[in-house]
Amino acid sequence: MKQSAESAKKEGTTDPAKVPPGYLLSLFGGMFGALAAFCLLLFGLQATNNLPPPAFSNSLCLDEKLDFLREHPVTAPDLLVVGSSVAWRHFDGAAIVEHFPGAKPLNGAFCGLHANQSVYVANWLLDREPTVRQVLMIVDPQDFTGCWKASNAVFDRNDVDQYVYGHASRWGYYMRYFAPGSLMRNALNVKDQRANLIEFDPLVFDRFGDGPLDTKNSRGLLYGQPEELDPGCFNALQSLASRLNREGRPFTVVSTPLHPDWKAKEDPSGVFLEKFDSELIEALKTTQAQYWNADKEWRTARTSFIDAIHLRWSAAQAFSTALAQRLHVGQVNQDRPLTSR
Repeated sequence: MKQSAESAKKEGTTDPAKVPPGYLLSLFGGMFGALAAFCLLLFGLQATNNLPPPAFSNSLCLDEKLDFLREHPVTAPDLLVVGSSVAWRHFDGAAIVEHFPGAKPLNGAFCGLHANQSVYVANWLLDREPTVRQVLMIVDPQDFTGCWKASNAVFDRNDVDQYVYGHASRWGYYMRYFAPGSLMRNALNVKDQRANLIEFDPLVFDRFGDGPLDTKNSRGLLYGQPEELDPGCFNALQSLASRLNREGRPFTVVSTPLHPDWKAKEDPSGVFLEKFDSELIEALKTTQAQYWNADKEWRTARTSFIDAIHLRWSAAQAFSTALAQRLHVGQVNQDRPLTSR
C-alpha cells in the first residue's frame, strides 16, 4: 500500500483523502446554488403565468393538454376523441351534447401525432377511462406518414398517470424532465397562447378538451406534398380497431375535409387520396368499425380553412354537427358493418 501511494505521488495523481475541503465546499455550494436559482426561476414564471407545464413530451401543445386533463378532468366520459391536431381542432363537444343530451365527450387528441402515437395515447386513455363506450378518431393523410421514425411512446405512461390522475406534485417533474432551453423558449409565448393572443397557435381548451381555432384569417396552404403513406401507421390503426372490437366499443374513423386548392396542387390525379381512403378501409375491414370520408361527403367553402388541413372554429362546429348525425353515443352496436359513406 505504501509503495502504491508513493507511486501515485510520483505519477502526479491526487490522493482522494487529501482533496481540499474548500474545493468540496465550492462544488456542493455551486450545485445547491444552481438548484436554488432554478427553483426561483420556476416560482417566478408561475407567479406571472409564464410557466410551461413539465416537459413530458417536450412538445408544448402536448404537455399543455396533459396539464388541462389534470386540472379539468371530464368525469365519466362516454365518448373518447383521439387523433392529432385535426381531431383536437375540428371537434366541438357542445355539438355532440346538443344532439345527444347527457353525452360526456372527452377530446383526448393531441397535436402533432403520427397515427401510431395517437393509438398509444388512445390505449392509455382507454385504460384510464373505463366509462368510455365509443371512440372517434379524426384523421388526415399526414398522420399516416413517417410512423417508422416516430416512437409510439410520446410520453412515459407511469409518470403521466401520476401527474394527470394521481395529481402528483409538478415540481419534481421539472427536475426529471430537465430542459432549460425549451423551458425558456416556451415561457416566452405560453402566457399569450393561453390568452388566445397568438392567432394560429392558441393553447385554449373548452370544457371537453377541444382546441378551437377561432380566427377569421388564413395562413395559406402551408402544407406541401405529404410523404409516402406508411404501412406501419395503418397497422397501428388496425390494432386499435381490433381492441375496440373485442371490447364491444363502437369505433368511428373520420377522414377530415381538406382544402380543395391543396388537393388540386398536391394530388391533381386524386391517386394519393384514393390510396389513403382504401388503406383506411382495409385496416378496418375485419372489425365492426365505421368509416366516414368527410373529405368526399361533407361540403364546405374554401373560406372554412385556415390552411390545407385545419378548419376555423365556425366551420369545425358545422362539421361536428354533421358528425353527430353519424355517431351513436351510448349505444353499443356490434352489428354495424364497416362502411365508407
